[in-house]
Amino acid sequence: MATIPGTTLGAMIRTWRDRLPPSAAGLTGARGRRAAGLRREELADLAGVSVDYVVRLEQGRATTPSASVVASLARALQLSTTERDHAYRLAGLVPPVDGTISDHIPPGVLRVLARLGDVAVAVFAADWQLVWWNRGWGALLGDPSGAEPRLRNFARDRFPVGAGPAHLARWPVSEADHDATDAAVVSDLRRATGRFPRDSRLAATIRDLHAGNNRFAELWETGGVAAHREDHKTIHHPAVGPVTVDCDVLTDGDSELKIVIMTAPPGSEDETKLRLTAVAGAPAVPYT
Repeated sequence: MATIPGTTLGAMIRTWRDRLPPSAAGLTGARGRRAAGLRREELADLAGVSVDYVVRLEQGRATTPSASVVASLARALQLSTTERDHAYRLAGLVPPVDGTISDHIPPGVLRVLARLGDVAVAVFAADWQLVWWNRGWGALLGDPSGAEPRLRNFARDRFPVGAGPAHLARWPVSEADHDATDAAVVSDLRRATGRFPRDSRLAATIRDLHAGNNRFAELWETGGVAAHREDHKTIHHPAVGPVTVDCDVLTDGDSELKIVIMTAPPGSEDETKLRLTAVAGAPAVPYT
């Protein structure tokens, strides 16, 4: 049977790319720009994939992208939930279902995040999997793009299993109340199990940490259920020295996305240092 024109995954990626103005993705349009929408290289950069792969997808030479790639493209293209699910099906994948965690960031939320400029902000899924961060976040904490995607998880960083470097914060981080933050993260994960009882990634994370980290197992057995909302951290930045920030966690609707924002009081020395990290720190890029 012949394919209906314009309905393949590649054709839809081109359509969605052409309709998204650069300004909506936080990009500054250059003078004399002929493309009204995103260029292929801009989409590739936003989604954390190669330009060649975007070309092969659009030309139909790559037809089976992974779920993580489809999720990244959906975020970069600012697709609605229905459009995202359509992209999954065109790729031969099953869309996320109720009871499982979604990494999708709604277009409206992405537009708000783009307007925050260099404020250090990142978005985590309900299981504390890092799904998006901006240049300010990478500059303050170090760019996490070099870490394996599966390990870009705040809970796994918080309660390491075995030896190895941190995956999210490249510089040392200390807190006003370390024990309270530990308990809050574990309690938040337990709360997620009630909201997303069928999520395999969440279950695997909890199994791994419970078996491999005594501190996590001890806190898990207390049965605490709560949301992690705020914290105070000091980042020991290698270029500007210690930067103390307020860390606030905002939650987005039913998907339980966690928008983590790091700020310092206006006019303070820490605010000055925070601004300096944008110059001294390494820029961040999205991951695949």
